[in-house]
Amino acid sequence: MAENTVGSTHRPLRDVVTTELRRLILAGELNPGERLVEDRLAGRLGVSRNPVREAIRVLATEGFVEVTPRRGAAVARLSAEEAGELFDLRAALEGLAARLAARKVTPASRARLRAVLDTARAAVEDGRMDDVADLNTAFHAAVAEASGNAYLTLVIEPMLRRAQWVFRQTAHYRASHSWTEHVGLYEAIAAGDEDGAQAHATAHVEAARRSYEQDQD
Repeated sequence: MAENTVGSTHRPLRDVVTTELRRLILAGELNPGERLVEDRLAGRLGVSRNPVREAIRVLATEGFVEVTPRRGAAVARLSAEEAGELFDLRAALEGLAARLAARKVTPASRARLRAVLDTARAAVEDGRMDDVADLNTAFHAAVAEASGNAYLTLVIEPMLRRAQWVFRQTAHYRASHSWTEHVGLYEAIAAGDEDGAQAHATAHVEAARRSYEQDQD
């Protein structure tokens, strides 16, 4: 049987490698400050150096990688100040997304949000933290999609990737609380309660901020 590597797929290699390197960073398999050596990563993923180099450029634009002259690329470090700025932005944008989602709620958007919640509950109960982090992001992305505002969705998508990086640091004790908070947000959206949905979304972000800050102490 042929070895199942990233390079054995038929998808565009730059996109595949970018997705995999992002996953390794989010999962903590590539640590903040760790150098990204193209040859080593190419061998690990079963590809040539070119798609790795291209993927590093993409991840640098997303803020996951820092490229320094004469030192090369390394996984970025998220400072406390940057994390605080991220939470500020999340509170504003996710609050707006929740309000619009409640205003424009449809049977299809209700079903989509409910499906993600049910899947997340099972992952939390089974202790599958990798899946919990992905589903946490998927839920927030579904809320943004339900807002019906294409510009808002475009802005929120890269922000949610960064937020998942922060979530991974506190997932071991935030997961169950986060799921409960998501349920409250879902119920407000499903009921078409704009004020309630925005309040739930903002409170959820602030709870995540407190957990992150406590983890840094």
